[in-house]
Parts: sequence; C-alpha cells; structure tokens
Amino acid sequence: MKNLILILCLGVFSLTSFAQNDLPNVNLTTIDGKGVELEDMTNKDGVTIISLWATWCVPCLKELDAINDLYDEWQEETDVKLLAISVDDSRTVKRVKSMVNGKDWDYTILLDTNSDLKRALSASSIPLTILVKDNKIVYEHSGYSPGAELELYKKIQELSK
Repeated sequence: MKNLILILCLGVFSLTSFAQNDLPNVNLTTIDGKGVELEDMTNKDGVTIISLWATWCVPCLKELDAINDLYDEWQEETDVKLLAISVDDSRTVKRVKSMVNGKDWDYTILLDTNSDLKRALSASSIPLTILVKDNKIVYEHSGYSPGAELELYKKIQELSK
C-alpha cells in the first residue's frame, strides 16, 4: 500500500513538473501598441530567448547589451530569436521605446505592463532569461554576471543541434 501511495504521489509530481515547463501563452503588447500572444512570437523552428527586463534594472540592461554584441553571430549560427519583454509598469513603460532606440537593440521588444507573464512564470526577480523550444521552457537563469551570455550561448548551441 505504501508503494502504491508513493507511486501515485510521484506520478502527480511528474505531471505538475511537466506542466510547469510549458510556456504560458499570455497576451502582451508590442512596442507600437499592438496586442499579441506570446506563443505567436516564438521561433517555431528553433530556440527563442525570452528576457524579462525593465528600464530601471541595471543588470537587465547589462545583460541585453552583452547579448547585443554577439546576437548577429548567434543568429547566423543557430537562427535563435530574442524576445526582450519589458516588465515596466504604467509609470515607467513610456521610457522603453526611447531606451530601445538609443540602445539600437535588434530584438523583438514586447511589453508586459500588467506583469501577466511575470506572474505566470512565478518570476520573483529580473533579469530572468529563459530558453524556449517547441513552446517548452528548457532553460532558465535569473540574474546577470559578466560572462553569463557565453553560458547562455552554449545552451542555445546544444538545443539547436
């Protein structure tokens, strides 16, 4: 009987863990104000990087700048796509467009002003960087330290094979 209870508990835990690997399909806004579904924005044939960031988050900006220096190479080699999703709230979201233009980032910029995605991912802090393949979360990293982008790229290469 104890074995049966253990098996049932493990089965429920496995299903719960598996369900958490699905990328939540939330509604977001483009930088130009159009509504989109996250699932429609991911790379259907490869890996998508999702980076949750904000204009006031210095580590977020450092991470996105570091990736920007290498992004063209990454795209050529792996066809990766980056979605930089700002979690700025209604008070600071107006800074996003001018900051992105000033940074000259070649990413798809989306807005999560109501923190729907942040909540769905149970993200307690930013930057949060996620790798998605086939709408499944396959890698997650929180925070930024110099060189973390190189670890991220190794994961992208592994997933792109």
